[in-house]
Amino acid sequence: MSEDSSVLPLVVLISGNGSNLQAIIDEIQRAALSVKIELVISNRADAYGLKRARQANIDTAVLDHRDYPDRKKFDRALAELIDQFDRPLVVMAGFMRILSDEFVNRYHGRLINIHPSLLPKYRGLNTHQRVLAAGDKHHGASVHFVTPDLDAGPVILQGRVDVLAGDTEDSLRRRVHEMEHLIYPRVVRWFANHQVQLEGDSVLIAGLPITEDKRIFELTPNEPGNAG
Repeated sequence: MSEDSSVLPLVVLISGNGSNLQAIIDEIQRAALSVKIELVISNRADAYGLKRARQANIDTAVLDHRDYPDRKKFDRALAELIDQFDRPLVVMAGFMRILSDEFVNRYHGRLINIHPSLLPKYRGLNTHQRVLAAGDKHHGASVHFVTPDLDAGPVILQGRVDVLAGDTEDSLRRRVHEMEHLIYPRVVRWFANHQVQLEGDSVLIAGLPITEDKRIFELTPNEPGNAG
């Protein structure tokens, strides 16, 4: 539990590199976020994000899903780790597990994820490839509440990037990652400031429904790369 009750506790779930975790750590270290990452949990012992956490003196835990006979038992063990803390915001940052309905409903309204597409477009995998194949002019990332339906929860904020002539999956992936690192800390800050609320299927920001035009974040040519 956080010593300062004014600081929002976070539990971050990862499976790999942890670059979005690092973006949040960076914002905390420059005092731009009033949150404390209580624990970083990975289902893979070799996840590089665990090293990022340890370098920042954040506690870590490994919960290997292969040690459990089914998804529900794994999710219950995961919930036991999370519930050590007082109503944390649970942040999925590249956590490559489909969660059971029981788990998702347990953290209703305080479980968020970032997905590399402009939802509801391109739920699931291979989003960059699918955007290029469709000839879309825009791509991006979406921070959304997690619900039992995969990548279908209400969207809180989206970051949009242009698809450029000559883009490859790799070049597009890099720019989308950069956008993810801007919008995810921004949404965490909204939670820390008690500005985000889920009411039914609607996202409220500062008590008002968020509209489509306010949901999209884009960098202008002269705007600095930060999530202020």
